[in-house]
Amino acid sequence: MLWFESTAKQLAKYSSRPLWRRLCAATTNTPVLTLFTKFILQEVDITLPENAVWYDKYKYDIPVFHLNGQFLMKHRVDVKKFENQLVKLEFQNDENQ
Repeated sequence: MLWFESTAKQLAKYSSRPLWRRLCAATTNTPVLTLFTKFILQEVDITLPENAVWYDKYKYDIPVFHLNGQFLMKHRVDVKKFENQLVKLEFQNDENQ
């Protein structure tokens, strides 16, 4: 967390965008993201020691999404790609039944 705090303070200091400055400066009030879903969601905190492998792999790429254990996307959500993969999985499940 210390890395994030120091980086956030630097970004807040030099950013010209007011919203970014407020978000970065609010290191004592960590933002909370709430996701409402019908799917099973697995959260991996890459800052925990037991997740060092994931930290080494994705420290500069957050957020990263895997679907059923396979890499799907990183940096931003591609809704169309996500929907296509879900349809593909549903089709595969229908074929296997």
